[in-house]
Amino acid sequence: MAENLRILGAGYGDEAPKPDAIQLGYWETGKNHPKPVTVGLLCSFYKSTPDELGFASTAAVKTLVPSGAAGIQVGSTPGESFGQRLDTARRETDRTLASASVTPAQLDLLDERVGWARHQYLYTPPAPILETLLSLLADIDDLAGDRQPAAVQVRLSELTAILATLIADALMKLGDLTRSQAWYGTARAAADDSGNVELRARVRAQAAMLPFYYGPLEVAVTLTREARMITRGRPSATTAFAAAAEARALAKLGDRYDAQRALRLAADLFEQIGPSGDADDAFSFPERRFLLYRSGALTAIGDTAQARRVQAQALELYPTKTGIDPALLQLEAAICSALDHLPTDACDLAGSAILTILPAHQTPILRARAHEVIRALPPPTRSSRPARELREILALPPGTR
Repeated sequence: MAENLRILGAGYGDEAPKPDAIQLGYWETGKNHPKPVTVGLLCSFYKSTPDELGFASTAAVKTLVPSGAAGIQVGSTPGESFGQRLDTARRETDRTLASASVTPAQLDLLDERVGWARHQYLYTPPAPILETLLSLLADIDDLAGDRQPAAVQVRLSELTAILATLIADALMKLGDLTRSQAWYGTARAAADDSGNVELRARVRAQAAMLPFYYGPLEVAVTLTREARMITRGRPSATTAFAAAAEARALAKLGDRYDAQRALRLAADLFEQIGPSGDADDAFSFPERRFLLYRSGALTAIGDTAQARRVQAQALELYPTKTGIDPALLQLEAAICSALDHLPTDACDLAGSAILTILPAHQTPILRARAHEVIRALPPPTRSSRPARELREILALPPGTR
């Protein structure tokens, strides 16, 4: 009983009592009387009144307030911009990672809703999906009032890590790099709080996408290697994902030898685990995504013939309703054409990839990749008519044809 009271009191800071068994005996036999703050803690523990515990109904009671029990307030307030909502939600999420109160039924419902969001994320444009993800975080906060048993807290931290990772990824697609980096930090903190090894590694591998597209590439390599170290190289979808992401970053750095080594490792791991998970889940690593990463590595090291085969194989695996991955594959095919000294083909393919994707998906990350097509062109052709036309397309507002 004393141990349970100390655990309960730990969430209330230095003011909470830390009784031992002897002190409890004194209170029970009436040898002395607990202080008002202790009466409040006992009432909270037993969910009772002072009178029901044998204290006078007029006994002074001081109600303790959990330290740091702020809660995530992601609803709109007058004058608050969406960007401010994102910042507020992230900071409040960081402060409430250690507190939760939820029934098994509520936890199951949250699992279902987060699972639904993971499916929706694959083809929903980043701006509207952010509203969905923030709403889910608000619901988690409504249930996270008090520290609960470890199993419940672990699951809530896992859900928070998943949502924070998706928010970070959506912000990266939108080009909001500072907030994306901050949300990835929140995701790592939540994953570490959960103790889930696979999730801790997965969040780091996913976070490597930000430096892969926007630099510095060395950070992308560090994060992917850290992810593999966390899993200790055990065959899993996460380990294969981390190896493939490492290969892609190394290739872009110009480290051909290590990139090919990482590619072989990723292929071996992927072969060992076989088909696993739901291909239409943002946290799975299906064959089509493995091929996307393989395409990126092969394109970066200049193996255009093999890259084209991989791109064609990957595009066949994507459903009609999907996100930006097929466009990224087409842009990598355009880079291959540029490397093969086919500037007209390269620019036409890149322009078509941008113009045919839904306007809501025409985010800065796609345009940044399209600019790489121009940089891959032989210098004398970067000012040619096809290159100028591609620049004009990239300067158009999204949705303009």
